[in-house]
Amino acid sequence: MNGSLAAERRGKTILTVVLSVICVIYVLPVVAVLINSFKLNTFVKTDTFALPTGEMWAGMDNFIKGMTFGNYPFWNSVKYSVVITVLSTALILIGTSMAAWYIARVNSAFCKALYFLCVFSMVVPFQMVMFTLSNTADQLKLNTPWTIPVVYLGFGAGLAIFMFVGFVKSIPLEIEEAAAIDGCGPVRTFFLVVVPMLKPTMISVGILEIMWVWNDYLLPYLVLDLEKYRTITIHIQYLKGSYGTVDLGATMALILLAIIPVIIFYLTCQKHIIKGVAAGAVKG
Repeated sequence: MNGSLAAERRGKTILTVVLSVICVIYVLPVVAVLINSFKLNTFVKTDTFALPTGEMWAGMDNFIKGMTFGNYPFWNSVKYSVVITVLSTALILIGTSMAAWYIARVNSAFCKALYFLCVFSMVVPFQMVMFTLSNTADQLKLNTPWTIPVVYLGFGAGLAIFMFVGFVKSIPLEIEEAAAIDGCGPVRTFFLVVVPMLKPTMISVGILEIMWVWNDYLLPYLVLDLEKYRTITIHIQYLKGSYGTVDLGATMALILLAIIPVIIFYLTCQKHIIKGVAAGAVKG
């Protein structure tokens, strides 16, 4: 008995050490961005993991330089990133939750095929469709911050519908039937009865979509008119001088500014992600 307890403790210790090492590996790039954002550009390459002390210290110069570089205002990039993220997330939540409710409640071959197509879309690499998508977005005038959420809806629908359908199947149908008897139509039943019960999964899906859209670089780069609209990720890519030289200190500073909101948001809402995934993982 004592031997089995000792073996179990050794196993837990080894697992803790392994997971700690993995955690350090994942955190190390963020730490590197943090310390290099306060270094002079000449020391970023030569002393990457050294603390920014003494002659290496640049203070807030990198942040000022990054935000004032070029002729495109940094705060415009922040504004467009916020607009795209908020509109895309809202559109995905509303559109996919309604579609998932319909798919879960209407037992037809069409709904089953639609569900499997949405799930299948999660395994299709973006690189397979990006050139066709870029051309289609230009033709349909979806190349602005106010219209690109339609494109994000298409790519975010797979995961969202998968999670919403699993949760809707766990909701007793009798609740919706009672609402119908009380005089509620489909629209009122959805918004007054179903949506409040979908709250855990909605929060979870919303968090995941916000993190994805905010950090996305490739889709806005291919779709948006870059002369007029740039997100934060695209703005950082334009921190180049003559002959392709890059101010790494200023780049690290802007990367830090870009990831801080997402890190704070994720740490604040991570418990809702676990609840939402668990709620949506219902076998129908």
